[in-house]
Amino acid sequence: MKVAAVLTGKHNSTFKGKNYVKINNLPVCLYPAMSALKCKLIQSFYVSSDSKIILNLLSKKGFTKITRPKKLSKPQSLHMDVIIHFLDFLKKQKKMPEIVVVLLANSPIVKTSWIRKCIQKIKKNKKLTAVVPVIKNNDNHPFRAKKIKNKILVPFFNFKNKVSSNRQDLQSSYFLAHNFWVIRSKEIYLNRGFPPWSFMGKNVSPFIIDSSIDIHKKEDIKKCEYWLNKNSVLD
Repeated sequence: MKVAAVLTGKHNSTFKGKNYVKINNLPVCLYPAMSALKCKLIQSFYVSSDSKIILNLLSKKGFTKITRPKKLSKPQSLHMDVIIHFLDFLKKQKKMPEIVVVLLANSPIVKTSWIRKCIQKIKKNKKLTAVVPVIKNNDNHPFRAKKIKNKILVPFFNFKNKVSSNRQDLQSSYFLAHNFWVIRSKEIYLNRGFPPWSFMGKNVSPFIIDSSIDIHKKEDIKKCEYWLNKNSVLD
């Protein structure tokens, strides 16, 4: 199976420069790039961005540059449209991969072994449409979440049965990590999975990890720095 990796990241964001701010003298976007480069199961590498800084940084590491159009670089632009733009680029070159590894530029916490295991898992089971890292989190369980209606806190669900206030009693809750995703390319076009990530298909297998941090504010840089000083991503 042909496997291609694409790193995505745009220039403008709520935290300026979050995709290439330096941690231990290395731009953030190079961490996931280097982890992917060390994975021998990936045959080709690409970077999709409207940022010349990101494009040039990744180009020096061997990633093929894909300049993202302005319409896909807006705050409201959808990740799915960015990935389809990338696949259309490969289709024109007759280099369509069967599996795509999507790397997020603002998430430096990506281990080579995680990528490798996710690719191996989707290759082994043809029924899987995607394999994605997830984190168990019952503190932020959906049953414990509230919304504001008429200035009053109300639940998102109409509960028919009693719900325990103890998180330990609740069914385990898992959240997608926004560091990388491994997806069958045909499923991205079909877009028939569960929202909001419908482009992953309906048979998404979890790859459970302990932690993942994507940078959205200055405080996240310190958290990533601490993790990276304690762990090796190139394993």
